[in-house]
Amino acid sequence: MINRPYWLNRIRAVWKKRPIAWLAGVRRVGKTTLARMLPDAVYLDCDLPSDERRLEDPEMFFRAQPQNAVIVLDEVHRLSDPSRVLKIAADAFPRLRILATGSSTLAATRKFRDSLSGRKLVLTLFPVLWTECEEDFGILDLDRRLFHGGLPELLLSPARDDHFLSEWMDSFFARDIQELFAVRERAGFLKLLRLMLRQSGGQADYTAISRECDLSRPTVKAYLEAMSVACALYPLLPFHGGGRREIVRRPKVYGFDTGFVAYAHGWTDIREDDRGLLWEHLVLDVLRAATWGEGLHFWRDKSGREIDFVVRRGREADALECKINVDRFDPKPLAVFRELYPVGANYLVCPSVSSPFTRRFGSLVVNVVGCRDLIKKFGSG
Repeated sequence: MINRPYWLNRIRAVWKKRPIAWLAGVRRVGKTTLARMLPDAVYLDCDLPSDERRLEDPEMFFRAQPQNAVIVLDEVHRLSDPSRVLKIAADAFPRLRILATGSSTLAATRKFRDSLSGRKLVLTLFPVLWTECEEDFGILDLDRRLFHGGLPELLLSPARDDHFLSEWMDSFFARDIQELFAVRERAGFLKLLRLMLRQSGGQADYTAISRECDLSRPTVKAYLEAMSVACALYPLLPFHGGGRREIVRRPKVYGFDTGFVAYAHGWTDIREDDRGLLWEHLVLDVLRAATWGEGLHFWRDKSGREIDFVVRRGREADALECKINVDRFDPKPLAVFRELYPVGANYLVCPSVSSPFTRRFGSLVVNVVGCRDLIKKFGSG
């Protein structure tokens, strides 16, 4: 079993603040495998009737555990009243440490009658980070990570399995969307999902999308919200406030995994022109993990000048551009951005950079870094 120390440390960091860590993420992303890495944990699969019966009287079950035990409730939303079980654990047995997993955020599940405010923190498990590829999985081939994607089973397979990808899409609808959100229109939903994967990294135009998918605009917005809550899409909001010519409303929407983006495009390999967009996805995952998704945006003006990612930190706005090749960086959009927002650091994120260095472009000082440096700069663990 490949160890994943980064994510194990993140779970432990949650437990220092709250008794319940809610581990969200798409199916097959490795939640169960990660949960089983916790030493001496009491593991319950809530999909199994036998384990469900053990929780019919949660007070009795939790009372029987050692005082500081770690309890894993895998697929906890399968229980008939999961919020009651978790609430009893947090309130009556605060020394227990609970890891509850699910394919969506807790609020998405209609069975939850209590938000568990103050009792839990949500940790989203992403497809294998590029930093993990290098450090834990022994995979140094960027194109393999981009083309296969980051679901561990696909990443470790010798060839990309398109049957797996197709089956995953059907299972995602049946097990996550249909059950959690009561969506019945399978064909329209999956057509929209494939379209959003093809358009991943672009701005969402709800009217144009509704025409292409033959769905009403309200239906498109509802389905996209469901995909976002179920961790399949990530809407990134624009950063604005300093100029009238900035984009202020329309989000950029990213698919959850580069392998599925490549599959939706019908690509059979990774070409030179594909790498930049897919590398942007990998950097976004690292930033989301490091920042817990806080203060993360993109910036664009009406002339089409764009900054890939902006991290707001108080009054500072750090700007990040993603490039495969350092020499292809165009500093002009960054210069325009810094005229509006002069306070903050500038980063150029490249896959080949093992040791950070700085470059000057006119009056701009840019830190050239790799993903490992982003983890150190914006997060811990």
